[in-house]
Amino acid sequence: MLRITPVSLAVLAGLAGPAWAEMETQPEVIVTASRIARTVDATLADVSVITREDIDASVARDVSDLLRLEAGVDIARTGGPGSQTSVFLRGTNNNHVLVLVDGIRVAALGTGVFTWETLPLGAVERIEIVRGPRASYWGSDAIGGVVQIFTRKLEGPRVSLGYGTYGDANAAVGVGGRGDRGGFSVQVGARDYEGFPSQNRDGFAYEPKDHGMENQHLAAQGDVQIGTQTLDAVLLRSQGEVDFAGGSSDFTEQAARVSLGGRLGERWQHALTLGSAREDYETPAYFTLFRTRRETAGWQASYALAETQSLVAGIDYLHEQGESRDTFSGLPSYKKSRDNTGVYAGWQGGFGRFDSEVSLRQDDNSVFGDATTGSAAIGWRFTERLRAYLSYGQGFRGPTLNEQYSPGFGGMYAGNPDLNPEKSRSTELGIEFSPAEQHRFKASLYSTKVRNLISFTGPDFQAENIARAKIDGSELGYDGGFGDWLVHGSYTWQDARNADTDTELLRRPKQKLSGRLERRFGDRARAGVEVLYAGHRDDVGGIELPSYTLVNLRGSLALTSSWSLAARIENLTGRDYELAHGYNTPGRSGFVEVIWQPQR
Repeated sequence: MLRITPVSLAVLAGLAGPAWAEMETQPEVIVTASRIARTVDATLADVSVITREDIDASVARDVSDLLRLEAGVDIARTGGPGSQTSVFLRGTNNNHVLVLVDGIRVAALGTGVFTWETLPLGAVERIEIVRGPRASYWGSDAIGGVVQIFTRKLEGPRVSLGYGTYGDANAAVGVGGRGDRGGFSVQVGARDYEGFPSQNRDGFAYEPKDHGMENQHLAAQGDVQIGTQTLDAVLLRSQGEVDFAGGSSDFTEQAARVSLGGRLGERWQHALTLGSAREDYETPAYFTLFRTRRETAGWQASYALAETQSLVAGIDYLHEQGESRDTFSGLPSYKKSRDNTGVYAGWQGGFGRFDSEVSLRQDDNSVFGDATTGSAAIGWRFTERLRAYLSYGQGFRGPTLNEQYSPGFGGMYAGNPDLNPEKSRSTELGIEFSPAEQHRFKASLYSTKVRNLISFTGPDFQAENIARAKIDGSELGYDGGFGDWLVHGSYTWQDARNADTDTELLRRPKQKLSGRLERRFGDRARAGVEVLYAGHRDDVGGIELPSYTLVNLRGSLALTSSWSLAARIENLTGRDYELAHGYNTPGRSGFVEVIWQPQR
């Protein structure tokens, strides 16, 4: 059942607010929600877009610094940058978020989790966040939602150098260009972060030494037009080393894609895609090596039935290989592979003020069998500026290779090859109001139930499908501008619980409030402030993490037509807080960056 908070009611009741001055803007176009290009205001889902302009204005160095300001997104991290990072979307588990890089799945097969801490933010062009289940389009993992990362596109030369607190050195150089038939972009970069002790004295492996990271990345892409078709290729690779209390890990992450797509007729569009993803994660102190290899192939076609109606259908094929190896003995703990074929179709249509969407997908996995998921949504435009939508969606998550095949520790906590997928169903009510082009309010109420959750509670704590979760929540948001001022704010309330024990799910606050206020000073300078409040959260061992408030400052200045300066101050008040019990977080810290990028 949907639960409505007093704040939700107040905002929903106040959406017929005052008239604002008209300002002409174009709505963002996204592709993640329904796998075809649609504007945000035409999408029957709660979506957010973080553009490259937003990233540059933030002067942030980690993607988690951006995501934690978004409604419905919570972050947990075991130390500073480079430390293990968990992203919870709408209260679901961190492996309930499907993460894509240019359409390619990038989560590790062993854990089912993407290593956010290894993603170089300087190589990112934009991020699309779709809240709520999208399994009927994308298949496994998209229970809480989908986060898709698009690699950077440079349109000329660019060089940046930065340095900050905790010995944070950053550099990148790249070049790009476009012509009548296509273009290219290439960037290489590196980050060397000395860091601070990841654990405090409450940590189980506290040591008074700094734990940092090294990261080198390559982001490259190119496209060429061949008649009505476009051939494009994308590569994102990062590698380096991260420290933690007791050792370090070496990592290599890579995602690559080649696609050919375009018009097949007056109303037909198609895309043929081949992709590859790999992850190598080795920890010498524990004598462990995890490897992920994923090859993908897909074909998608869309047909415009009318100006406001479209069909989309496609097929996805995945071949996945995963290995866990004991590097001391040289023997694999397991080395397994599996295949998955998914067939999907969706219809989106508009009839006057009425919008609707229906989608269905069938997945056939060589290990855990079939999974069928569907979704439906309807929307109604009361006026040109006020609309509401109601949606229902199913989701599932296939078990990871660790959950299926891990030998455990001395026979304890072993995997189970007979596991079934976790399954979910969600409902959502959303409303959006744009009193003027520059102002947008939105509110949503949602409820998610997950069953067959995998829990290590069987004989000798073997993995089994037994747990259940129930998550109710609401989100409020505003984006707007007043002359030279830009404002963004969001409020999240959620009740994420283990349905069997009626206890709160770990590291997910019930309430979160975030805001950004920024002012532009002509075309040469901008300055802003970020505020984040997170309520108390439960953690492992019955520990309650107290609430905290962070204040960050950011700004940039164009020195000449080619040179600019950017700076960021994090945790301005020096707040001492924890995202995980026993682990430190950065104190008051700063970062300065110099950029050379000639105007075109």
